[in-house]
Amino acid sequence: MLIKIILLVVFFGVMIGIGLYCRRHATDVNGFVLGGRSVGPWLTAFAYGTSYFSAVIFVGYAGQFGWKFGIASTWIGIGNAVIGSLLAWAILGRRTRIMTQHLQSATMPDFFAKRFGSKSLKIIASVVIFIFLIPYTASLYNGLSRLFEMAFHIDYIWCVLVMSVLTAIYVIAGGYMATAINDFVQGIIMLIGIVAVIAAVLGQNGGFIGSLNGLAAVSDEAVSTTPGIFNSFFGPDPLSLLGVVILTSLGTWGLPQMIGKFYAIKSEGDIHKGTIISTVFAIIVAGGCYFLGGFGRLFSDVVGVTEAGTPVGGFDAIIPAMLSKLPDLLIAVVIILVLSASMSTLSSLVLTSSSTVTLDLLKGHVIKNMSEKKQLLIMRALVVVFIAISAAIAIVQVSSPVAFIAQAMGVSWGAMAGAFLAPFLYGLYWKRTTKRACWTSILFSSIFMTLDMLGNLKVINLNLGLLQSPINAGAFCMIAGLIIVPVVSVLTKAPDKALVEDAFSSYTQKVLVKQSSSLGDSEEVK
Repeated sequence: MLIKIILLVVFFGVMIGIGLYCRRHATDVNGFVLGGRSVGPWLTAFAYGTSYFSAVIFVGYAGQFGWKFGIASTWIGIGNAVIGSLLAWAILGRRTRIMTQHLQSATMPDFFAKRFGSKSLKIIASVVIFIFLIPYTASLYNGLSRLFEMAFHIDYIWCVLVMSVLTAIYVIAGGYMATAINDFVQGIIMLIGIVAVIAAVLGQNGGFIGSLNGLAAVSDEAVSTTPGIFNSFFGPDPLSLLGVVILTSLGTWGLPQMIGKFYAIKSEGDIHKGTIISTVFAIIVAGGCYFLGGFGRLFSDVVGVTEAGTPVGGFDAIIPAMLSKLPDLLIAVVIILVLSASMSTLSSLVLTSSSTVTLDLLKGHVIKNMSEKKQLLIMRALVVVFIAISAAIAIVQVSSPVAFIAQAMGVSWGAMAGAFLAPFLYGLYWKRTTKRACWTSILFSSIFMTLDMLGNLKVINLNLGLLQSPINAGAFCMIAGLIIVPVVSVLTKAPDKALVEDAFSSYTQKVLVKQSSSLGDSEEVK
């Protein structure tokens, strides 16, 4: 217990110290929201990765999908690395950085307004972000609380309050730069922690080969009658597995808290480095989490199984049960690991929410004349408000049987990524994209995911079959958006030519580069 407390105190001290140190970077809106667009590759890549992977992944998704798909759940982590990190950086990174700087936009809704010439588009995008980031933010506390209760026997409410207060302190003090530096520290902890935990957990079942053999012997006729199905390449339900891969991987392309990392990166070289760093980080952390969760059924005797074949205490209880027999030092490492993952994601979400509401909803609409000093003050105040709201929801939800961690995240990811992915992607690449197509995509996904959520909560009587699952529904909305935007764009009036040419002129502007990056027009490559 002493080791756990010492590590926690040191961890909290470092986080707050970094926040206070970064106050000088948060004296204006550009510095508070984007770190002055001067953040290097390591900080940006780790900020991207730690915002991507939180306690929702480690406890919620790894536990639930490891139980459902067995070792095949590792494909989710591989998809996160290849699609969610490598391709996201390669396809979106440079163009996002160039066009958003040219348009002088600091948020995704502001990008939509300036790229498509529509203030109403900015407002609806802001409302969607405000509404759907809250359940995701609230879900971050749940996985953390289960591990804290296991390790310290501390009441859930205190876990929520401590995490909320500490995150608020360093975000309010240092803004984006404090978040990025803390993400780097937290990311290193996550890398070390996940490797150590995997080795220790597998060691309890005879190592890697022994664990695989044990998993091959597990059977669940309610899931599949195929022998060794949880030890197979694609698991018992490949279609559902694909839906999870799409949601958790392609989803990052449309999430404002993820795309915002590209706004702040410093240079071209940093984008190349960041792509590699982010991908390696995702392979280790995401791949490791889902790989670990794939062995969850080996701990059925610890977690307990109901008559329906589900874990006692729900899917969110699987990972804590797997870790409960680890040595105290490793449990302390796990606590810091999950705390790091949760606080990094929480800080990113509340910074996104507060900046979006301040700059896109309040400024120029509710408050006509908002000085830079007042903008900073309101953003800092809203950080407190959003953290308080999410904490309150998390505390209320703990006594409610509604929603696993994974489902809360699925609704948020599905709604936002489904709404924004296609408009943002086509907006960067295709001049013919229209604002009406963007409106259609945003409304379709927001309404569909809201109906899906209300159906799952039994508020309305709605049976969507395979799409009843928020995970599958979210994946469906993303794919639908990629079809809706080009179809509606072709069928509606072409956008203003001057507006489009101005936005895309940012790509054709001539710049000087080092010869290491280009041979130049006069050089011939033989």
